[in-house]
Amino acid sequence: MKAPYRVLVTGSRDWPKPADVFAALNEAQRQAEGRLLVVVHGVCPTGADAHARQWARARQGQGEAVIEDPHRANWRPGGVLDRSAGFRRNAEMVRLGADVCLAFTGPCTKPNCRQPKPHPSHGTSHCADLAEAAGIPVRRFTA
Repeated sequence: MKAPYRVLVTGSRDWPKPADVFAALNEAQRQAEGRLLVVVHGVCPTGADAHARQWARARQGQGEAVIEDPHRANWRPGGVLDRSAGFRRNAEMVRLGADVCLAFTGPCTKPNCRQPKPHPSHGTSHCADLAEAAGIPVRRFTA
């Protein structure tokens, strides 16, 4: 039995184009060549993660060999806000490995960001950069 084909989806929480995510996952499913497709995502209720979850659940509903591997960031351990939780979650998803990373990067929308604008979303860029450093091929999409 062949190993599952793992697709790490990372993306901006306000990614506006679900069709982009669906098309990229359709292509990943073709590349999986009949293997179980594991869609790894960060469980954001909006944006690219939500689109990936929607795609995976629709495929599961059709009886296709697709499962989710969700990784929720623990933003408030012990009740205290942890601003680095997303970065730690990203590192864990990359550490677990993937055959490809699909990165849907929009512009940074943080009102208190000190970097000159415009620049890409911090979390998505972080995850995609970690994946590249780990030798995972990254397909980047921009809004």
